[in-house]
Amino acid sequence: MKENIVTVIEVNGNSPYAVTIESGLKDSIVGFTAGLGVRNVAVVTQPSVRAYADALSEALSAAGVTPLIIEVPDAEAGKTLEVAGRCWDELGAHNFSRGDAVIGLGGGAATDLAGFVAAAWMRGIKFIQVPTTLLAMVDAAVGGKTGINTHAGKNLVGAFHEPSAVYIDLDFLGTLPADEIVAGSAEIIKTGFIADPKIIELYESDPAACLRADGHLPELIARSVAVKANVVSQDLKESSLREILNYGHTFGHAVELRENFTWRHGRAVAVGMMFIAQLAHSRGLIDEGLVARHESILRSVGLPTSYDGGHFAELLEGMRRDKKNKGGHIRFVALEGLAKTTRLEDATDAELEAAYNAIAN
Repeated sequence: MKENIVTVIEVNGNSPYAVTIESGLKDSIVGFTAGLGVRNVAVVTQPSVRAYADALSEALSAAGVTPLIIEVPDAEAGKTLEVAGRCWDELGAHNFSRGDAVIGLGGGAATDLAGFVAAAWMRGIKFIQVPTTLLAMVDAAVGGKTGINTHAGKNLVGAFHEPSAVYIDLDFLGTLPADEIVAGSAEIIKTGFIADPKIIELYESDPAACLRADGHLPELIARSVAVKANVVSQDLKESSLREILNYGHTFGHAVELRENFTWRHGRAVAVGMMFIAQLAHSRGLIDEGLVARHESILRSVGLPTSYDGGHFAELLEGMRRDKKNKGGHIRFVALEGLAKTTRLEDATDAELEAAYNAIAN
């Protein structure tokens, strides 16, 4: 690990909060939580980080806050109405009031769920995000989007509910398997293509270093969070600018739906970026060189750049369910160049099928 440098990124807007990026943040989390003046705090967590949840709870108790650990299933299995209902039952059983709080400790599914539980309990209580996977650090835990999945699609049930604080403890990077780092890298790469060319340059200069906590990864996390913080500060509820953060997600979510959420989100987004790059190229918005940069960077870190052929009708139906659609049109965020975004709303089924065939195995 590189020298411990504290990075604090402010997310402004109606309910400002800070994202703290550092190593060894447990004491800071406890101090901030106790400073909120809460009596109870529920730690919504996953089996993979239960030991940290226990240590955090012990420290919270010593600081005068009564902790309640609610363990939920790992990954997307935890983002269901049934699991959310169990969380609310636990809050009720332990007399949680509007003055209490929730901590989301875990990967993106846990932080999404924890935020939604907090948003709905008594119409909104405070919550703190402590993401423990790379994907959660750069995507799920920042921005105030909370939600769960249903059979109809991914994140179709949710709420905008901003956290009181986000703590990104870089020590968790050392606990993650390689495929978690790879999958989370897709969201970092996305922010490079839509807003920060320096991210793209770092991946092209040394992709291996971009996967290491003692390499470029801490800088990449900070840069990616800064992009998202800037966007959501201006547009919390995705009325315009925030839509650019969905680059690669429309097709990616359709893939996740078809795979019954067994695909890692980052892998699906990587394929989604290839799909929209091909669609943008077919429209003359970007040249072949930028499409090739997508493929080269994604492959260099082990992300997929293609998807199984023969499933266009099912994927098209998935894209038609996307919550960003308006007036019956599938809406895509596309590039006009590196860090230059636009929107496509009039693609024909034939164009979409051609883009799919361009990335199909």
